[in-house]
Amino acid sequence: MVVRRRDPEGLRAHVADLAQGRPRAPMTHDAFAAAYGAAPEDLERVAAFAQTHGLAVVQTHAARRSVVLSGSVAQFEAAFGVELSDFEFDGGSYRGRTGALHVPEDLNKVIEAVLGLDNRPAAKPHFRIRQDAAAAPTAFTPIEVAELYGFPAGDGVGQTVALIELGGGYKPADLQTYFKGLGVTAPKVTALSVDHAKNAPTGSADGPDGEVMLDIEVVGAVAPGAAIGVYFAPNTDAGFLDAITTAAHDQANKPSVISISWGGPESSWTAQAMTSFDSAFQDAAVLGITVLVASGDNGSTDGLSDGAQHVDFPASSPHATGCGGTRLTAKGAVLEAEQVWNDGADGGAGGGGVSATFALPTWQAGLAATAADGAATPLARRGVPDVAGDADPDSGYEVRVDGQDTVIGGTSAVAPLWAGLIARINAASGARAGFINPALYKSPQALHDITVGDNGAFEAAKGWDACTGLGTPNGAAVAAALKA
Repeated sequence: MVVRRRDPEGLRAHVADLAQGRPRAPMTHDAFAAAYGAAPEDLERVAAFAQTHGLAVVQTHAARRSVVLSGSVAQFEAAFGVELSDFEFDGGSYRGRTGALHVPEDLNKVIEAVLGLDNRPAAKPHFRIRQDAAAAPTAFTPIEVAELYGFPAGDGVGQTVALIELGGGYKPADLQTYFKGLGVTAPKVTALSVDHAKNAPTGSADGPDGEVMLDIEVVGAVAPGAAIGVYFAPNTDAGFLDAITTAAHDQANKPSVISISWGGPESSWTAQAMTSFDSAFQDAAVLGITVLVASGDNGSTDGLSDGAQHVDFPASSPHATGCGGTRLTAKGAVLEAEQVWNDGADGGAGGGGVSATFALPTWQAGLAATAADGAATPLARRGVPDVAGDADPDSGYEVRVDGQDTVIGGTSAVAPLWAGLIARINAASGARAGFINPALYKSPQALHDITVGDNGAFEAAKGWDACTGLGTPNGAAVAAALKA
């Protein structure tokens, strides 16, 4: 259960300052909890409600504004006035609810969301393994991609990058072998359990292991001096949210960057879940944490066949930085050309478009989405993505998964690539970059503008577009823009 903030107006004003580019120092965790966490009396009222229905309070966290409850199906049905049943889907079954959620009138404004009654898989990883190495022999190490993008010198020492993972796992022996092959010191990697999930390799690169290893190896190669915290959580809306809030409010590891490579079409999420995730990203912004999210690998439809265009969530949250995809061509250490990643329906394409949920952010005012026919429509809502990077499996990343060397692409690689860049920038500047979108939109020249290609319904164009956002990083220029 997500409980209301103590001072929502104060939080909105704080975030508005960040969105307008007005400097605000990152808050400490204790100061945040005192100013914007849940009030003790609200937490007590929720606990009393739970006790009335025989539900146990497993965990309460004021800063995260969360209360975790445990009980029987019958107890939850009675407490929230719903019916819980088992439903089938391709690949298994899940517990779902029938009917609207109900809470007592005196708690109506206290409780903002009730998640976890429905435990269907909430998200998918956004990576693609290259299928035909002979047809497309080009691949890069993450270090080579960073060099092509002119990342500033540094290794991210003193920073912690949080990776959100909803399944799978990693094998330390593979990481040792991989980083030894790159000639860099293996980073410190820590598995962190959220809601009882654990580091649990499946043994298959095609499954979530591919995502976990890709994320770790890209960040670790680009910023080997940074610590990496891998937050494993159940693949449910409640588990996903808990992983994000746990990372953002982790006072032991103190991540300065959160990288997320999982998501799904906005239409597959409940309104309360999207609101809760976006609120968590606002927490991160106020705490000075940069949140980077893959925009999806299924082009402008986001993999749906209803004839409409869709964007991926949580990349569509205006308080996260959505990361789209390109295909990169290089000659030696020189980047020769880039275009939108689009290998067709079966091969994948970078996700992007216009949100159906979130309002237009101030820093995207005046921008337009260019359709495949060349028509430009002014943005009426949040445009996705914000930035981009190499994502095509045919110009993909050399990684090691479950004892095998392979090449992986997808926008899943772009979020950790940018995370590594931000870790380097933070380490060099001695300060947290925090919420980077306003600064990047004020300095579009800090990115390589991508003007060739499409992702289905949308076409690349000069300036921001709904395929690659502002473009791919010119690392040193990005560092200067964020410092300014």
